[in-house]
Amino acid sequence: MTMNAFASSNSPLTREAMEPFWLPMTPNRQFKSKPRIFVGAEGMHYVTDDNRRILDGMAGLWCVNAGHAQRRIVEAIQAQAAKLDFVSSFQMSHPAAFELARRITEIAPAGLDHVFFTNSGSEAVDTALKIARGYHRAHGDASRIRFISRAKAYHGMGWGGLSVSGIVRHRRDFGPLLPEVDHLPHTHNPEHAAFSRGQPQWGAHLADELSKLLQVHDPSTIAAVIVEPVTGSGGVLPPPVGYLERLRKICDQHGILLIFDEVITGFGRLGAAFGANAFGVTPDIITCAKGMTNAAVPMGGVIASGKVYDALMQGPDNAIELFHGYTYSAHPLACAAGLAALDVYQDLGLFERARRLAPVWENHAHGLRDLPHVIDIRNIGLLAAIDLKPREGAPGARGSECANRCYEDGILIRGSGDTLLISPPLIITEEQIADIFAAIRRALTGIS
Repeated sequence: MTMNAFASSNSPLTREAMEPFWLPMTPNRQFKSKPRIFVGAEGMHYVTDDNRRILDGMAGLWCVNAGHAQRRIVEAIQAQAAKLDFVSSFQMSHPAAFELARRITEIAPAGLDHVFFTNSGSEAVDTALKIARGYHRAHGDASRIRFISRAKAYHGMGWGGLSVSGIVRHRRDFGPLLPEVDHLPHTHNPEHAAFSRGQPQWGAHLADELSKLLQVHDPSTIAAVIVEPVTGSGGVLPPPVGYLERLRKICDQHGILLIFDEVITGFGRLGAAFGANAFGVTPDIITCAKGMTNAAVPMGGVIASGKVYDALMQGPDNAIELFHGYTYSAHPLACAAGLAALDVYQDLGLFERARRLAPVWENHAHGLRDLPHVIDIRNIGLLAAIDLKPREGAPGARGSECANRCYEDGILIRGSGDTLLISPPLIITEEQIADIFAAIRRALTGIS
């Protein structure tokens, strides 16, 4: 299919036609006065309703790892819809669910060998938190109900995930949230680690803040520590060298489960199947989503260790071990998309490609260091963040203007406050990497 085939023959949407749709995470009134509408996508590009090609520097929303409209994934979904459109996984299932679970465990770190399917990263996090509490109750440790997360963390929009998240604006309007939660400090410290390339050398000691929290909360009350191996929406914060290893050691010392939220870092973003593989640190549970199906069908999952799974496999064989699940868990279309996505990742060597391109990506990102307004740059794998100095009296305005200028220049990146976030499909070329950062350069030199 050619890109011209995506051209829209319809008239632009009117304000009246848009009004019924309440967009998520969007200033709806502003958007509907000047909408950004996509009508097609292929490879590295979106197509707008006025037939402009937009280079996707965000992989949709950190999720289209193999690029848009991958033919193998599209055809797998189509074939599955014609064969078996739906079957519940409540006391029944279908072959693709078992095959997808097997193949995910094959690429996960050794020992993580059971998958519980959800429909999103938010559901995966809530599921993981429930499993953690259930695990300890099965061991007779019903007092282990507390969770420890981290400032700047994003763990989705479910009630549990929001409670452990550490982004103030996400939490502000919806409290009280779960009370049995505490937070570690984040690892971002420009004074000691500004413009780090990859993992900062400074900051491993911040993991010891967990030991300090255990002096406040009896360790026997802690169910799990949940962290993103790389903080994503909170600003692309790679873990300091040795940091994750220290967390793992402290958790082991006190019988606390360690959960890695890999909704963003899973499926190749860091040049490996999961961040756990990339960093050589194995948690007890991994949550995943996004790249799991290349975003073609919503899906998430919880990958659990045998230790966690076996603890819940108690009682009579005919008893439900975990009273939890979703109508669309292991949906046949999602499983078909997931299996095809894994094939595409393997056949195109995309995890290896991301690893190979990471130094090129890094050099282009840090090439913006001396531009106006830039106060920090961070990168790891095919992730990058650029912090801009806030405009006096208008925090967030400079980042928003820069992202909008890039969009008008044909490049989609994300402005989060005064931080620019970039996370492209793993099929990106070196030339397209150069195009992304050239557009950011033009934008930064053109704003006050």
